[in-house]
Amino acid sequence: MELTPLLITGARLLGSQTVSLLVTDGRITALDPTDVPDGAETVDAKGQWLAPGIIDLGVFATDKPAFHFGGITRAALMPDAGPLDNPGLVERAAKGGKPDLWVHPIAAATKALEGRELAEIGLMKGAGARAVATGRARVADAGVMRRILAYAASLGLTVIAHSEDEGLTAGAVATDGEMATRLGLASAPAIAEAMAIARDLMLVEETGAPIHFRQVTTARGLDLIRAAKAKRLPVTCGITPAHLFLSDTAIGDFRTFARLSPPLRAEDDRHACLAAIADGTIDILASGHDPRGPEDKRLPFAEAQPGMAGAETLLAMGLQLVRDGHIDPPRLFDLLAANPAKLLGVNAGRLEAGFEADIILIDEGTPWQVDAKKMAAWAGNTPFDGMPVQGRATMMWKGGQRIR
Repeated sequence: MELTPLLITGARLLGSQTVSLLVTDGRITALDPTDVPDGAETVDAKGQWLAPGIIDLGVFATDKPAFHFGGITRAALMPDAGPLDNPGLVERAAKGGKPDLWVHPIAAATKALEGRELAEIGLMKGAGARAVATGRARVADAGVMRRILAYAASLGLTVIAHSEDEGLTAGAVATDGEMATRLGLASAPAIAEAMAIARDLMLVEETGAPIHFRQVTTARGLDLIRAAKAKRLPVTCGITPAHLFLSDTAIGDFRTFARLSPPLRAEDDRHACLAAIADGTIDILASGHDPRGPEDKRLPFAEAQPGMAGAETLLAMGLQLVRDGHIDPPRLFDLLAANPAKLLGVNAGRLEAGFEADIILIDEGTPWQVDAKKMAAWAGNTPFDGMPVQGRATMMWKGGQRIR
């Protein structure tokens, strides 16, 4: 089917200079084009921000209404739902959202995500897997993890790792500290994260294989990432807005919407995470989208399942980082789009000629209030419930076709 050319005018490129953008055949043709095809559809952005569609790395559910609300045009699906440990499941997941949302499945590193036997990673790559992941937990056996890294690297795939030492975190639902003590919750020391990262970094140094730590949330963990990058090891890391804007005080009154994995940290660690976003240590900002219904959250805190519905608040919280002066708009969309695209090996995430026309327009000043009861996600378990925010996507195109 031939697509009508699209011309977006009067847009502010990532909040800066006013530009126009031409799309033909589903791809970006030019910024400020000199020639526009006859019959092109013209959209006046009226000064709104022009940005690449968000690529949400590491979601646990394909939740299309929530992704569309949040300006997400592609989502990398964690292997836990399934689990995605064989080519048939990966192929089905890759077709799940098309044409208006592209799902990039992440292959399970081990069969049934049990951490013992390697899954059919090569066959899953052929079926559409764009990376390999250990799932919600790390692979405890260092020998198995070494084989995963080496094999994935031979296929040109990055391993996405969970970073908590299970020997320390078993049974814990919070981080050691005053809040966990006051609430009487089983807790684990924050060093559980750094210990897991340290082991995997040694394996990376040994194998030369690329690794992405999906969430790094402590000062000590981030220091290890900085040191690894200084040695030019192929290491990247991510975080969600929750660990940037909330500390463990948010679990007061046993708020299960703030029961997350990894758990919320102390205020000092939160500030270390903000510094790591600002200095470039953190590469990817993701939603961690993991909607949980009342059967998982309306329970005593220690029995509730960890997870949050994050897709709808990702952009607004990212824009808050800009308003607070931690990052500028180009850096925000490196975190939200360009860097995830690079890790996944997809031709998207930038507003450059030849790239897929995954585009959003953003009214960065629109005020709204996060309301768990009104969210588009199938469950609204957000730790930001009730928070006033600003900024939302007003229009979206996936491959040059209008979504909303």
